Amino acid sequence: MNKPRYKHNIEPDYNRPLFEIPIDSKRKIINILTLLYGSEVSRQVYPELERIMKVYYAHKTQELIEWEKTFDRSDIFSLEDVILITYGDIVKKNSEKPLKVLADFCRDYFSNSFNTVHILPFFPYSSDRGFSVKDFEEVDPNIGTWADIEDLNYDFKLMFDGVFNHISSKSKWFQEFLNGNPDFKHFFIVLSTKEMISEDHLKLIIRPRTSPLFTEFQTIEGPKLVWTTFSSDQVDLNFHNPKVLLKMIDIFLTYVRRGADLVRLDAVTYLWEELGTDCIHLKQTHAIIKLFRVILDTVAPYVALITETNVPHEQNIQYFGNGYDEAQMVYNFALPPLVYHAFINNNTAYLTKWAQTIQKVSDQATYFNFLDSHDGIGLLPVKEILPDNEIEKLVYETIEKGGFISYRTDSDGKYSPYELNITWYSAINGNYQHADDTMKLKRYVASRAIAIFFIGIPGIYIHGLIGSENDVEAVLKEKHTRSINREIIDGSVLKEKLDDKSSLISRIVSELNNLINIKKNEKLFHPNCLQIVYNLSEKLFAFERRAEKGDDFVFCVINVTEKRTSFVLSEGLVKTENTFKNLVSGYIMNYKKNEQIEIDPYEIVILKTVKNKSGV
Repeated sequence: MNKPRYKHNIEPDYNRPLFEIPIDSKRKIINILTLLYGSEVSRQVYPELERIMKVYYAHKTQELIEWEKTFDRSDIFSLEDVILITYGDIVKKNSEKPLKVLADFCRDYFSNSFNTVHILPFFPYSSDRGFSVKDFEEVDPNIGTWADIEDLNYDFKLMFDGVFNHISSKSKWFQEFLNGNPDFKHFFIVLSTKEMISEDHLKLIIRPRTSPLFTEFQTIEGPKLVWTTFSSDQVDLNFHNPKVLLKMIDIFLTYVRRGADLVRLDAVTYLWEELGTDCIHLKQTHAIIKLFRVILDTVAPYVALITETNVPHEQNIQYFGNGYDEAQMVYNFALPPLVYHAFINNNTAYLTKWAQTIQKVSDQATYFNFLDSHDGIGLLPVKEILPDNEIEKLVYETIEKGGFISYRTDSDGKYSPYELNITWYSAINGNYQHADDTMKLKRYVASRAIAIFFIGIPGIYIHGLIGSENDVEAVLKEKHTRSINREIIDGSVLKEKLDDKSSLISRIVSELNNLINIKKNEKLFHPNCLQIVYNLSEKLFAFERRAEKGDDFVFCVINVTEKRTSFVLSEGLVKTENTFKNLVSGYIMNYKKNEQIEIDPYEIVILKTVKNKSGV
């Protein structure tokens, strides 16, 4: 039985018996609330949290309730899962509502490849391209309505952003705080004077930006300093106040009710602030993610959490918890800078060494493999993987290719590179001037193949899908380095280029669609299958995918150089003589033990054993 298309009713149905929270779920929830607020407050908070869960459950259709009885949580991800990342208004066409334009493009050009659409924040906002949310529960009327979201959800799974760390200073919540409304008095982290926090405590706090940590606002009670991690317009919410937590849980379940199959917890690293600590990765932050997970497992087990934590790799993967109790997916943040490094240096040594540490997490958790996004290529994730001089090379290469660098403030007050702002196409091909379009296409597609076939779920940002180059004019106009990869696309022009099979955009989309469909049609690329990474050559990136039981495997080799090279299949893959099918070319090949296999510049080879030379 497939998941119902219509999962929730507009109104709750209280004619049915109310949902009973299982004892085990109740125990887990109370334990987490006790860790956050103590036992007395926990007992006061729990009844309201249970009410929110029961109200959500009452909106579920009976069809969904029956389907969930058969749902196996190890099936939360599948071979079909490939995610298109896009803003709701990045494609515009005449006077049509952008969400409708996006839905039409997704159906007409991308439905055979992508089954999920991540619509970046589509709420009313005041800055940061949607990430300074004014109203968590409304769709920005400039791009569409909830009906448009529901229409897209009819054909695609959806990922929503839970921008729960902060809210816009122009939001009603914050305006009520400024006006002295007692209901919002403790919704934000407030100091009366700078002297309330010591210089030593300030130095401990890890910063992702160079902007001030506190912003002064005039309130009905006089000037107040308010904690603003990301910008003066993005005011951190105070999760020390259980009313804030309850409100965000209610919004979280509203997103599920409105069609979210995945919820991306934006900047969740910074969710809980505690003076005297670095205010990052705190046990309370992990506890809140675990709470979201328990709630989903209890009332919406098919919905997955994904954490966005742009931090060093070893810290990033801590958000899996034990593989069953925290995020089902984490952004594989080390992958983009390492792939970028491999292609600009014609050397996979660092990528291979790191990739050999990446293993299956559990049957319910995996990696989200991406190369580009609406932001940039983070450098913190490889801080302990690449030497400083290699990171400096990435910075230099990015500037040489017309990109920009975003900075953060270190504990010593100095600025250090935080993020490379450049489109993926410009990063890979920006100064590859002596090559023709065909070679640039091969180089670009080869880089993207790594993220498509690597263990996990692949996601492609829309500008990466169509091979957009740097939009420097937008950076100069908007005075924001991330604008380089956020160009608004003319829908009519895009349609014309997609329909022209000779255009570079059409060729890129076609090649990527072919790779995605190879991935979707080969069961050994399921995210729950195992992976072994091989060190064949510094010119090649090679890995094997296989099931936990049986001898079948697929072997992937990608040449990251413009030179023809060769490799030998390991003894574990070829005993004496094996027949393989190259899933990319379709050719059937017979290889003997220790035989040299030639591979062209930027070629992608995916070998699968077949029973005989005919491929049957």
